[in-house]
Amino acid sequence: MAKQIVECVPNFSEGRNLKAIEEIAAAITSVSGVRFISAEPDKDYHRTVVTFVGEPAAVVDAAFAATAKAVQVIDMTLHKGEHPRLGATDVVPFIPVSGVSMADCVALARTFGKRVGEELQIPVYLYEEAATRPERKNLASVRKGEYEGLEEKLRDPAWSPDFGPARFSARSGATVTGARAFLIAYNVNLNTSEIKLTNEIALRIRESGRVRRDVQGNPEVDSAGRKMTIPGSLKAVKAMGVLLQAHRIAQVSINLVNYHITAPHVAFEEVKKEAATLGLEVTGSEIVGLTPKEALLIAGRFYEPALTEEEQLIDAAVRHLGLSQLDPFDPAKKIIEYQLSV
Repeated sequence: MAKQIVECVPNFSEGRNLKAIEEIAAAITSVSGVRFISAEPDKDYHRTVVTFVGEPAAVVDAAFAATAKAVQVIDMTLHKGEHPRLGATDVVPFIPVSGVSMADCVALARTFGKRVGEELQIPVYLYEEAATRPERKNLASVRKGEYEGLEEKLRDPAWSPDFGPARFSARSGATVTGARAFLIAYNVNLNTSEIKLTNEIALRIRESGRVRRDVQGNPEVDSAGRKMTIPGSLKAVKAMGVLLQAHRIAQVSINLVNYHITAPHVAFEEVKKEAATLGLEVTGSEIVGLTPKEALLIAGRFYEPALTEEEQLIDAAVRHLGLSQLDPFDPAKKIIEYQLSV
């Protein structure tokens, strides 16, 4: 029987205070049965993506310990950043790696959410495969209004949290948790700091597309009063434009929710194509957190089909996708299979 391994990728609304990030990381590493992989802070997003893996029960304990510490070291009343967020511990997904099913991870998310709601008194919403209602499946729908609109949202019975009090906590905000397939957080860099143009590209490629508008610019609606949309060009893709002040560039920030449907190199080439129509160039890209090895092997074969060796294919993918433009891309640290083999 395969060893039971679950990946957890909590996102915390802190990307500038390294001491706070270190304390959250220490809370995770203090739990036996988990392996801390990485913490990747971003000052512009004002957000840190943490990755760790381990046995199911231990992963839940580590996620709870990190959430409890985040309440102490993050004050949402002071938070401003580029990335959408609801709370200090913003989102906590559980992802099956080996020996566990998606249903197992749904159960883990619910166990975690119940504990956070009861012991920390934080409102908790379930999303993706753990969602209790169709309208809560999409993370963007749950986050709508963000932290600034959370107090009003909690007054709406339709948005009563799945766990915890329907009461606004100014310091901690709310937390979203659930179970999902392996997601690749993939950002494509452009030679511009013009966020309007970057958002235009995001609207063109993301699956949800954009709202249809009439000649006066008003949203068009169907017979049921629902806004009509123009789908984007890529399936299983979420995207938005983000400005990176530190690098003076804009990115198309992309979530590849199923890389078997849309792989990183497909998104990269599509952004490149759309950027060219706006007089822009793609300069590189980055992967935030971990990636399955297969995603890079596919890219390597696409760009250099004559190659056969794994190391050469990965090197080709890194070069052609410009994955080291902002920070050096180290396959040993960024590929999940390599991390688990250490």
